[in-house]
Amino acid sequence: MPPTLGALVRAQRLRLNPLTGQEGLDRQVEWVAVSELEDPTPYLAGGELLLTTGVRWATGVPDLRDYTRRLAERRIAGLGFAVGVVLDETPAELRGAAAEFGLTLLEVPRETPFIAIGKEVSRLLAKEEYEGLSRAFAAQRDLTRAALTGAPAIVDRLARDLGAWVLLLSADGTARHASPDGAAARAAGLADELDRLREAGTRASVSLTSGGEHVSVQPLSIGRRVRGFLAVGTGGRLGSDERTLVNAAVSLLSLELERTAHDGTARVREGLLAALLTGALDLLHPGAERLREVLPAEPVVVAAAEGTGPAQPPEGVLVTEHGGRALLLAPAGTDAGVIGEVLEGPVGVSDPSPYAELSAALSQAGRALEAARDAGEDLVRVGDLPGGLLGLADTPAGARMAGDLLAPLMRQRTSAELLASLHAYLAASGRWDAAAESLGVHRHTLRYRMRRIRDLLPGDLDDPDYRAELWIALRVHRATT
Repeated sequence: MPPTLGALVRAQRLRLNPLTGQEGLDRQVEWVAVSELEDPTPYLAGGELLLTTGVRWATGVPDLRDYTRRLAERRIAGLGFAVGVVLDETPAELRGAAAEFGLTLLEVPRETPFIAIGKEVSRLLAKEEYEGLSRAFAAQRDLTRAALTGAPAIVDRLARDLGAWVLLLSADGTARHASPDGAAARAAGLADELDRLREAGTRASVSLTSGGEHVSVQPLSIGRRVRGFLAVGTGGRLGSDERTLVNAAVSLLSLELERTAHDGTARVREGLLAALLTGALDLLHPGAERLREVLPAEPVVVAAAEGTGPAQPPEGVLVTEHGGRALLLAPAGTDAGVIGEVLEGPVGVSDPSPYAELSAALSQAGRALEAARDAGEDLVRVGDLPGGLLGLADTPAGARMAGDLLAPLMRQRTSAELLASLHAYLAASGRWDAAAESLGVHRHTLRYRMRRIRDLLPGDLDDPDYRAELWIALRVHRATT
């Protein structure tokens, strides 16, 4: 989480002196802002440490009580006043107002430049981000190791890592394993949600909040048949790292339930392909070397269809069902006739792709499948589409689809800024520094914009399929405006 005011006060080289609101030193500092405006609140989002020298107060001090009240209502983290610049000491009226409204007021000595405070916050944020990534990688590694023992071990490990209760349910809603044991009693209260999930399909999920507790339920499936459900209950909404961990558990549990339901090499191959295409398996990891040896050599193509045909896939070709579609992975040189025999048309085929770009290839196959349906063709390769996949920009349907997907952002007053920020973020594969540099803004400014974008968009930016759709929509939007 972001650093606190207390962490900045404890940084001795900054020599910050808390004058009021010592009880608020545990407040998190999302950002450092500098403003000499009499009312900076229109330019604040909340959570900032606001720094000011009072330079405009030299000719007349404003109503400091009203000034402080507005800042407190904006829920900033704290206010830092620099002494020795304009005024030799912090105004008593400002101290009194800060105490009245519960605002933490820090006195900043003249020797401490504001930029030093901003750099310290950036350093602490970068440290927290690095530690968060390290924790997430370690947690996923431990979860994968637990999978070697079976589904109960995955559930226990997930509950321990999230500090949550976790419930593994069978397809009919019966509790198969709970961590802690008392969580099994919650199964009965989830019956209505499970009914809705069964009707919505295998790609749906349910989230609900009750009594301050956040509960999410996801189906566990390989192909079109639901094998069970995973329910997770926490004291608040999950962060992106925690959601990634839950998604990994869903993939591992889906594989485990499928394995126990159907012992056979074919089913294992199907599960492997589903996990590979959805990103649950990282083939670039050094430990995946043996796995790469048994998979088709790069480059490969991904094909998508509505179902599988009567023919068995030949050696070197993997087929599975996922998300209501039949998916195929094959060497790039595989004949179209072979693909057409294994899959039931219409069929969409991606461009040749390395394993590192399977997510994009999967999206390409889906787009080609839609084109095959619309044109009544048995098989369409994405390279055959006009201008490639981005040839959708030349069609009214493509522009309409892009507009629908980006509508939550385009309705905003700052739509151009939000769209540009999302484009830079996706183009940089989520690397904050690179994306911010391309926009010419500070990376924390980009973080604020992306937080707003996440709130506005209905999908999950951590989902590679959703990111791919947004990227194409942005390209189509730029080509048509």
